[in-house]
Amino acid sequence: MVTTRSASKAASPAAPTRTTNTIKLWSHAPSQLTLLWFAISLPLVIWDSGYVLLRPWTMEGGHLHWPLYTPYKLYGEVDHVYGWKAFNAHSGFTSAQGFLNVVETAMYFVYLWFYFGNGATVAGRATRVLTGRPAAIAVLTAFSAAIMTLSKTVLYWLQEYFSSYDNIGHNSLRDLIFLWIIPNGLWLVFPSYMIYVMGGEIIDGLAAASTGVPAKFE
Repeated sequence: MVTTRSASKAASPAAPTRTTNTIKLWSHAPSQLTLLWFAISLPLVIWDSGYVLLRPWTMEGGHLHWPLYTPYKLYGEVDHVYGWKAFNAHSGFTSAQGFLNVVETAMYFVYLWFYFGNGATVAGRATRVLTGRPAAIAVLTAFSAAIMTLSKTVLYWLQEYFSSYDNIGHNSLRDLIFLWIIPNGLWLVFPSYMIYVMGGEIIDGLAAASTGVPAKFE
């Protein structure tokens, strides 16, 4: 009996060693397309949020309008949500979506803070790689923000449809395509891409945790 107990104690530490050797930390590396989208979209969203939340100072005639917000004179004529029509009607939708822009942008910056602060350079990779808990927090944050961005943009389009295009229906087809559909459509395409890619990574991580199979190295 003594020999059996001793053999069990000696054998027990070996099992964790074998298991540990097969475990690989879940990792995340954003695509260059994702980083390019952040580089383009975040300054634009900050600019847009400033215009919306500082109205009427940023509108035509306001002391903050020139030179930073002069392009919004044209855009306010294209989309009345951004123009005097909505402001004079005390429409809360414009400022509400601007406030959500601030929240989403803050979440994207949290993602970037984790990425640049904790990401490691790996040979053969074009971007830094996050691993473990920082990777999980960063991906979940960006994934949630992308869902918010996509949902808000879809709502923006739907409110035009269900209001019989009250704010954009006065435009010619050419102006509508180049000044409203294409610019706003980008905020449908790229958040959808992020949701697809990062959602897949989250699923892979959960599958690995539940089956013991190492997560794919993205």
